[in-house]
Amino acid sequence: MSELLYHWLGESPVPYMEGWELQRQLHKRRVADQVPDTVLLLEHEPVYTAGKRTGPWDRPLTDPGAPVIDIDRGGKITWHGPGQLTAYPIVKLPAPLDVVAYVRMLEEAIIRVIGDFGLSGMRVEGRTGVWLAAAPDRGLPERKIAAIGCRIAKGVTMHGFALNCNNDLSWFDRIVPCGIRDAGVTSLTAELDRTVGVGDILEATEHHLAAVLGASSYRRIAGWPVLPEFVDA
Repeated sequence: MSELLYHWLGESPVPYMEGWELQRQLHKRRVADQVPDTVLLLEHEPVYTAGKRTGPWDRPLTDPGAPVIDIDRGGKITWHGPGQLTAYPIVKLPAPLDVVAYVRMLEEAIIRVIGDFGLSGMRVEGRTGVWLAAAPDRGLPERKIAAIGCRIAKGVTMHGFALNCNNDLSWFDRIVPCGIRDAGVTSLTAELDRTVGVGDILEATEHHLAAVLGASSYRRIAGWPVLPEFVDA
């Protein structure tokens, strides 16, 4: 991979459907080699997104106070919203495609990011995302600090990961997050006992994600990408 281009969409939370449409537009242009490998970095307005494996028992039983949107990524239901960094890599993967290896790359980037803040992230067998080990002395189970859900079509990725910074964790109480009932959800702020916002982790995220994806360089552009007119290749 040559240069990786980051677009930071700013501090104003993005409505989910607008962000999803931007992903789709970037995806078809990346498939046609009309844009470079790009990562969208943003915060969403509060929303629950239900992946293809979401069961009815995972969904809210009552009105959760935010839309529930069925989407085309893998995985189950999760929440996005203010205080959570959401990253959408729109990148072309080398052949032969190895979806598991790509997910491991995203996990590795997140583990390195939270490591910069003094937390030891880990993988849990059979479960995607990044976790913190149980702390029995504090009465804490294994806790998920970042969720991952991807889609790869025509060799190009969509969706990505969400890392909890200083978001309101009570949103997760209204669902079975990622279909997992026997673990908790946490954030950088909750673990470190100090406020760590999305802006505080942008540089580390850009550095580590570019490294694991093998980019030769990277740069950030503030604002939404200006997309060229699509020409069907």
